[in-house]
Amino acid sequence: MTENSQATPAPASDLPTQYTPADVEGPLYERWVERGYFEADAKSEKPPYTIVIPPPNVTGSLHLGHAFEHTLIDALTRRKRMQGYETLWQPGMDHAGIATQNKVEQQLAGEGKSRQDLGREAFVARVWQWKEEFGGKILGQMRRLGDGVDWSRERFTMDEGLSQAVQTIFKKLYDDELIYRAERIINWCPRCLTAISDIEVEYQDDDGELVSMRYGDGEESIVVATTRAETMLGDTAVAVHPDDARYQHLIGKLIKLPLTDRSIPVVADAHVDPEFGTGAVKVTPAHDPNDFEIGRRHDLPTLTVMDERAIITVPGPFEGLDRFEARSAIVAALREDGRIVAEKRPYVHSVGHCSRCGTAVEPRLSMQWWVKVGPLAKAAGDAVRDGRVKIHPQEMEKRYFDWVDNLHDWCISRQLWWGHRIPVWYGPAGETVCVGPGEEPPSGEGWHQETDVLDTWFSSGLWPFSTLGWPEQTDSVQKFYPNSTLVTGYDILFFWVARMMMFGLYAMDGTPPFSEIVLHGMVRDQNGKKMSKSFGNAVDPLDWMDKYGSDALRFTLARGANPGVDVPIGEEWVQGSRNFTNKLWNATRFALMNGATVEGPLPPAERLSATDRWVLSRLGEVTAQADALYDDYQFAKLSDLLFHFAWDEVFDWYVELSKSVFQTGGQPAEDARRVLGEVLDVTLRLLHPIVPFVTETLWTTLTGRESIVVTDWPQDSGFRDAAAEAEIATLQRVITEVRRFRGDQGLQPGQRVPARLHLDGTQLAPHEPAIRQLLRLQPEGESFTATATLPIEGAEVALDLSGTIDVAAERKRLTKDLAAAEKEKAQAEGKLGNEAFLGKAPEPVVEKIRGRLSKAEEDIVRLTGQLAKLPEA
Repeated sequence: MTENSQATPAPASDLPTQYTPADVEGPLYERWVERGYFEADAKSEKPPYTIVIPPPNVTGSLHLGHAFEHTLIDALTRRKRMQGYETLWQPGMDHAGIATQNKVEQQLAGEGKSRQDLGREAFVARVWQWKEEFGGKILGQMRRLGDGVDWSRERFTMDEGLSQAVQTIFKKLYDDELIYRAERIINWCPRCLTAISDIEVEYQDDDGELVSMRYGDGEESIVVATTRAETMLGDTAVAVHPDDARYQHLIGKLIKLPLTDRSIPVVADAHVDPEFGTGAVKVTPAHDPNDFEIGRRHDLPTLTVMDERAIITVPGPFEGLDRFEARSAIVAALREDGRIVAEKRPYVHSVGHCSRCGTAVEPRLSMQWWVKVGPLAKAAGDAVRDGRVKIHPQEMEKRYFDWVDNLHDWCISRQLWWGHRIPVWYGPAGETVCVGPGEEPPSGEGWHQETDVLDTWFSSGLWPFSTLGWPEQTDSVQKFYPNSTLVTGYDILFFWVARMMMFGLYAMDGTPPFSEIVLHGMVRDQNGKKMSKSFGNAVDPLDWMDKYGSDALRFTLARGANPGVDVPIGEEWVQGSRNFTNKLWNATRFALMNGATVEGPLPPAERLSATDRWVLSRLGEVTAQADALYDDYQFAKLSDLLFHFAWDEVFDWYVELSKSVFQTGGQPAEDARRVLGEVLDVTLRLLHPIVPFVTETLWTTLTGRESIVVTDWPQDSGFRDAAAEAEIATLQRVITEVRRFRGDQGLQPGQRVPARLHLDGTQLAPHEPAIRQLLRLQPEGESFTATATLPIEGAEVALDLSGTIDVAAERKRLTKDLAAAEKEKAQAEGKLGNEAFLGKAPEPVVEKIRGRLSKAEEDIVRLTGQLAKLPEA
């Protein structure tokens, strides 16, 4: 033992030999919460940074989409907290009107009851009871994931404060004549018995039938086609294009509507496409949105032929039939009457279904409450156009403008009992009074409140400011509004983001609700397919978190997070991320056992070895790149950068190159211990926002400090050393080339080989101990014979392979492989040179042969090189 090594303290590590996430994550998260690390102080003098959580449904549980989105938000807020911002990640849940009411109605059905049996007040009380007992499961799961939200500020869209905000903005919009009541066509669910929003309609291809039927007789007849024959009972016209010569003689005339005692007019409308079908369309204003508009233009009557459960109400043989039963019966009656011209079945077409219950949606004319969105949508568009709000990625701006520039008035009423009841009262003489917060509703005989509730998106549209205490001008409103960033999926760009923009600008004196909108894609399976229980590829993220740890799941999701692009994910990728966390653990444990330290200043650069200067130079560059990628929301590139720096450069090269230095001891070893401590300190801090649990455990053990959560964000040191980077790059090429040669000769990685190194006069001379250690090269003995010599980078590595490989057998094997590669090359060249073959063969076949030729050529070069390096037998 040398004198220096004797003076070195005995190596020690407080880390267990293996990392077990289940033992670490839960207790660590609760410690963060107890210490108040995530709580935001509205009276702080620090600059604010605010993100609101896209409120999950109270009925929901954590799925991969949530885990993905929450990982990105948590990464942003953890970094900002470390950078010295007063950081608020606002948590809360949405009351999910339809979904929650359905849950409770199902519960009641199990008891043999309905909501009508309870009455409205008792039913709403029952929903609150369900919410307290079963709702909010996702909140506990968010803790498992490591969400750094301020739990002291948790909100719910039906809590008292948010209810006041909803009533306040409704009253303001109503008084400004931006809310009105009118009959329009809406999406209606005959099962949930309510209007539903566009986002609650899911389209799927159904097998239906396309029926062509003749209205009228003789020359005054016309053929129309439909997939919804039952709606013909409500037809009030047939429309044709005004320039269609085929129907000029019919425009303005009446034709007999089959199966009824009515005659209906033929009208000319430019909406009709004369090239589609027969160029004539049946017009049912009460059951189709396009027909409704035609009806308004031509002052047509509107006949509702179904009730709220989609049961036919027209007196006659079809009365009382369900819409689908009526469809078959009406087609049969038309067929018997000789009115069917053509039938096509199955006719696959896109049909909207209620996302809550799967029932086919029925377009329905209904008296509803609406928001006049014109001026609100214009303001929302202007805020992006003039740069007050930026959308990432920028190419998503077009989709945003396509929506807000063409936005139709928004139906905000829902025929539910669970939700914000519309604050409008009707009087006995037709009076209508909108009541704001603190105002007494009208009383007396005949007065009653509107029974409908508001669309859930109405209250969630207020989320960026209602959660802060608006309409009161609270300290939180003044500190944390506008929010800094919104992170959400591109799929709700229209339904949630646009509505927050409209309401924020309207309610907050023209101030947008956030400065930047960061849109991410959807999580899909490893083959790019949408995840679904019906497809059998849905994944419960908690299963993967239990198996591999939350950090592994988070890191996998972040590595796939290219802006605005869908994210494929497979279990083996999560397993790979688990391997990375294990690598972090083992490398830090090695460093601790070898005395790595963060105490004291770094040694002066002139005293450091090239290896130390190289890794510090790379550390500075990676820190600068990581900052830029965080700022640009490039999570995938950021994760790859940190992964390859940590694994490839720090662990596989710097740690390995330092082992020989630690064994030698002395000042170089002390310097290397300090440099290794610095590199791990900064690397763990850079990684912490994405993988918080393992980095907290390792960093606190390494530094002995309180928590990485509240430490400073690392700064680029500015240190760069191009010469050291070039020197170590040369060293890496030498080691890589010799390793390749060893592998080609079939040597085992740990097999020691005698070697003579000729490094004098090169940059590699100081690195001989490291080269020998990494390549398993033992000193040459008296009987050393150089059987293979490798000239690399101006140096020379001579190896004695006698006794390690059978040179004759190896030469024979390589010669045989070379002959096979040359034969493969000749065959491929022969086919590619045959014009007759190229003229007949499909392109994929030709491309495959080109690939075979390319591989054969590569094999020939490789095998020839290996033979040249072998000693003569």
